[in-house]
Amino acid sequence: MPDPLPSARLPLIEALAAIVGHRHVLTSAVQIEPYSSGFRYGAGRADAVVLPGSLVEYWRVARAVLRDGAVLISQAANTGLTGGSTPYGDDYGRTVVIVSTRRLKGVALLGDGCQVLCLPGSTLFELEAQLGAIGREPHSVIGSSCIGASVVGGVCNNSGGALVKRGPAYTELALYGALGSDGELRLVNELGIALDSDPESALARLDRGEIAPEAVAWPADRRASDRDYEAHVRDIDSPGAARFNADPRCLHGASGSAGRLVVFAVRLDSFPQERDSRVFYAGAGDPAAFTRLRRAILASGAELPIAAEYLHRSAFDVAARYGKDMYLALDLLGTARLPRLFAAKRRIDRIGARLGLRGGLSDRIAQRVAGWFPGHLPRRLREWRDRFEHHLMIKVSGSGAAALRERLNALTAEGGDWFECTAREGAAAFQHRFAAAGAAVRYRDIHAAEVEDIVALDIALPRNAEDWFETLPPEIATDILQPLYYGHFLCHVFHQDYLVRKGADPEAVKTRMLALLDARGAQYPAEHNFGHLYAAPDSLAAHYRRLDPANQLNPGIGKTSKRAGWA
Repeated sequence: MPDPLPSARLPLIEALAAIVGHRHVLTSAVQIEPYSSGFRYGAGRADAVVLPGSLVEYWRVARAVLRDGAVLISQAANTGLTGGSTPYGDDYGRTVVIVSTRRLKGVALLGDGCQVLCLPGSTLFELEAQLGAIGREPHSVIGSSCIGASVVGGVCNNSGGALVKRGPAYTELALYGALGSDGELRLVNELGIALDSDPESALARLDRGEIAPEAVAWPADRRASDRDYEAHVRDIDSPGAARFNADPRCLHGASGSAGRLVVFAVRLDSFPQERDSRVFYAGAGDPAAFTRLRRAILASGAELPIAAEYLHRSAFDVAARYGKDMYLALDLLGTARLPRLFAAKRRIDRIGARLGLRGGLSDRIAQRVAGWFPGHLPRRLREWRDRFEHHLMIKVSGSGAAALRERLNALTAEGGDWFECTAREGAAAFQHRFAAAGAAVRYRDIHAAEVEDIVALDIALPRNAEDWFETLPPEIATDILQPLYYGHFLCHVFHQDYLVRKGADPEAVKTRMLALLDARGAQYPAEHNFGHLYAAPDSLAAHYRRLDPANQLNPGIGKTSKRAGWA
């Protein structure tokens, strides 16, 4: 049975149920918890979760919530790492409604598939599968696509990815609701697709998939991806970061809106699939050797690699043990079955929560099962782990392989070494790198008696930075059991996870870490939402205020005010 609600909230709940049906309005604490707790960080109070089944229902729900003066938090897959699509705490001073868009799936190919139209619940995995059938691929094809991250969420957060040439998820073509200073939600059509002037008629047309080819314009002055990124990342002497969440050049409409708009559809470029690719695996004891390799690759006029992923030995080790089940799932099941696997994982955790078994029941089961399997990493990867502290896996097209071999030979002269992977080794290297992203969370849950929490930082170093590898000062190192480093090396975007020793203060550790990063000229976050983990700079906070003058849409993001009217 739903938990009792204060009588003042009942009219809104009943109004929402009248729009979507009672079974799609969740009000009990057990039902709400999976939506109100972040994938890695943050949790807060919500009064209801609403799951609309069409864009028209989404529009009606949003208008009802906003006219009531309540808070609306739009959420797709809840795969974010900073609590950017969940409430945080219970100090909003108003009713809080989470609107889950998981039921609002839909991908339409435009033209010959060179662009796509995605609805709010469409995932990167679904988009990748649909484009793959015509020999094309989306902006991002690694990592979060496997666990169900949404396309629209990526755009709203300017999310990045591992593909060197493509930069952040970005578009200037979107359909969204913007809340005016008068409290009214208005539909803004920047899709480049002719739709009815009446909002519900326009949204109903998209619900039915009625997009006539003649209604689709192809404006030359409106971009559906960051087409300038390749030149941008090659500028190795620039003191600015290659990509980061608050970059003003990538804030436009839905792009970078971080939940401050109600986004109904985005239009994005697709890309030809890379078919003839090779993977090279390199190791070095001195990070300066990788510095010179990076600058040589980016400064040359040769074709850029497809991906270049960095992994430190400590992250290698933790991923080998605590990411083993993810590696095996990728290896044995393939990406096609992973969405179902993660849905089952969520169900198991809900059962555990109902039984009072907090702390990741599914993770504990998966860790135990993974231990039954023999060693999973190829021999040469394990040998390189023993020989070198720093690891780099580089994927190139067949036409770029010869130039990369020359540069890797220079690395050998500096004490490093490399090998060209077999197909099996190349797949294993990238699967292992992907597994590293969730390994810290698993380590924390398994070793709760030793680990206070994780401080997970997502940073972008200046493009001209040469001293990229971090050396922790003793006053911070004493509070950390293990730092884990991995990232997108050519873009100088790094994920730095710190397992904080039991009894130490994670917030104090984070504050000291951010001060060190400020001194190094880093930007953060690099490719995740500011969420409730990072403080937005004044320029970005002002941008949020322009998008949402009443402060009803995802308030508190970037540690801004949670109160009505930005009080």
